[in-house]
This record gives sequence, structure tokens and C-alpha cells, in this order.
Amino acid sequence: MPMWNHMSFQDSASPSMEQLIFFHDYSMVWLVVISIFILYMMIFSMVNSFTNRSINEGQTIETIWTILPSFILILIAVPSLRILYLMEEVIDPQFTIKAVGHQWYWSYEYSDFNS
Repeated sequence: MPMWNHMSFQDSASPSMEQLIFFHDYSMVWLVVISIFILYMMIFSMVNSFTNRSINEGQTIETIWTILPSFILILIAVPSLRILYLMEEVIDPQFTIKAVGHQWYWSYEYSDFNS
């Protein structure tokens, strides 16, 4: 139920929406962790007066900053693909509703409704 100053999703009405809310929370955790890490590194580099200016090669760090983002993307993509396949369309629905949004109103068509 929506409430004033409520900074979250409404209560879910279906299992697929519940999965999407869990996925949103999961991705937001990764977003916050990455943002805090980047902020820490930026502040540390501005405050730190000890810099090594003779570094020419850094194979280890280049490997880490190539593999780590790929690993994080895989950790985010696997649950996303799982939810995508769980939300696959039903082959034989009971009825179909077509909702069309116009500039100021919505129109609905019930194609399987016999009247």
C-alpha cells in the first residue's frame, strides 16, 4: 500500500513482482558497495601524499580491474536472466487485455471477451 514518504515499492501482488523487488534490492546492494568503494578510493587518493611515480607496468592491477567488473556483471546478470525466464509468457491465457495509453486517457480492449 502506498504511504506518504515511503521510499520503497508497493506490496507485490504476484510472485514475479516479488522476485523483481528482491532483484532490485540485490542490485542496489551492489550499486552502493561499488559507489562507496569508488568514493573511498577518490578520497584516499586526494588525501594520500605518498605516490609512486615510477610505476610503468601493472599487470596485476590491470588483470584485477578487468576481471572484477566482469565478475560483478555476471553476479547481476544471472538472477536477472532467471527472473526473465520465470516471467515467460503463458502459452494459453484465459483472456487477453490490450491497454493503450493516449495523451490524456487509457483505452482497454478485451479481445477474448464474448458479448
